[in-house]
Amino acid sequence: MTRIRHKPIAATRTQWLTPGGAIAAHWHDDHHIVYAGRGVLAVTTAAGSWVTPSTRAIWVPAGVVHAHRAHGELELHLVGLPATENPLGLDTPTALAVGPLLRELIVAYAGGPHDDSSERSRLRAVLLDQLRISPQQPLHLPEPSSPPLRALCDILRADPADGRTLGELGRQVGASDRTLSRLFRADLGMTFPQWRTQLRLQCALVLLAQGTPVTAVAHRCGWSSASAFIDVFRRVVGHTPGSHPAA
Repeated sequence: MTRIRHKPIAATRTQWLTPGGAIAAHWHDDHHIVYAGRGVLAVTTAAGSWVTPSTRAIWVPAGVVHAHRAHGELELHLVGLPATENPLGLDTPTALAVGPLLRELIVAYAGGPHDDSSERSRLRAVLLDQLRISPQQPLHLPEPSSPPLRALCDILRADPADGRTLGELGRQVGASDRTLSRLFRADLGMTFPQWRTQLRLQCALVLLAQGTPVTAVAHRCGWSSASAFIDVFRRVVGHTPGSHPAA
């Protein structure tokens, strides 16, 4: 059985992880901001997973067990905040948009001198202000709990390009499309097409971080064409996959 480590203090630091590198499941008494300045970061909790590029950061509240994995060469920036200070008012992990200013603030604060200087206090205050107005982003892939839904989601995780309908997949897992559709909304809070698109985007981010060409990524993740993939990717991530930094 994997041991979940308790690390009371959420450290503020910058570190590098090699492709495939991981930080095992752990939890803090503090809140945590987790940001990949380079590469693609996967954050996993019991509630689901996030795969984030450099235009997103993950807010991890105090007490939430989470693990990290690097896709591509990962420049990881971590900012810890005491449990008494929650500028976002969030008690669940959440993806946040990271614009140029917030990016520089996170990088500077995580990697700067950890002292009590007035300059660092001002930097921290501006960072918190920017976090408060940072839009939340729909990059969460929730984890199913019902057995038929878990079986279906496992099939699609094994092959995100599987284009079968909900009814066709339902016959394989022994549930009707009506039952599965209801479970997707009740258990995961989204429709089947929405969940599958999120899964495919996560797969695409990982493949792009590994240097896979855009056309091949579109094919392997289930889009009908490269242009269809580019349109969805740009709408959700904020830039085209061709400009996404590879490892």
